[in-house]
Amino acid sequence: MEFFDFGTIFFLVAAVVIFFQLRNVLGRRTGNERPPFDPYTAGRTRQSESRKADQSDNVVSLPRRKGGAENEENYTAIDAVAEPGTELNKGLRAIKDADPSFDPAGFVEGAKLAYEMIVMAYADGDRRTLKNLLSRDVYEGFVSAIDEREKRSEKIESSFVGIDKAAIVGAEMKGTEAHVTMRIVSELISATRDSAGSIIDGDPETVAEVKDVWTFARDTRARDPNWKLVATEAEE
Repeated sequence: MEFFDFGTIFFLVAAVVIFFQLRNVLGRRTGNERPPFDPYTAGRTRQSESRKADQSDNVVSLPRRKGGAENEENYTAIDAVAEPGTELNKGLRAIKDADPSFDPAGFVEGAKLAYEMIVMAYADGDRRTLKNLLSRDVYEGFVSAIDEREKRSEKIESSFVGIDKAAIVGAEMKGTEAHVTMRIVSELISATRDSAGSIIDGDPETVAEVKDVWTFARDTRARDPNWKLVATEAEE
């Protein structure tokens, strides 16, 4: 029993000593304590500290917004094919803004290939090829002409010689749809024969110059990168 009383008194004394030591260490304010975390003011505090750091540090600087000459570099390829300040240049720039991948020189080359494919597909009555390259309205017009030709048992013999000139003469944005108009001068050997094989139009041995004004279009928001022929006009 005496041992129990002595042990109890020992632990009580030890507890009192520990309590006072902890109070001396944790219970006093030194003036360096962190304030309680406030989620509503923490963001503003960090922004304030960030601004102070930016003002005091001359080495780190914020990136500058591109403009002026740097923006003009985006239109270098356009200025090469259309004089700056013209309506054509403005139209091409608008297309470039809507579709950063647009390149006028690359477009011209693609349009030349499409022109040859369309001319030859029309002569051969190749509806499948035409459907992939023409808008619905233009396709229906071409197919209607092919149907009438086939009803009369007429055939076109055509040989594509080449393209002499191809240039962009018009450009504009219609909503999200880009429209580019091309003037194309080509050379073609073409003759139409009737059901008896007699030539009723053209000349199978003469190279003829053909002048066309064609307009191609595509929706700049669509995933399909291909342009389609939406309007045709023969230039006299």
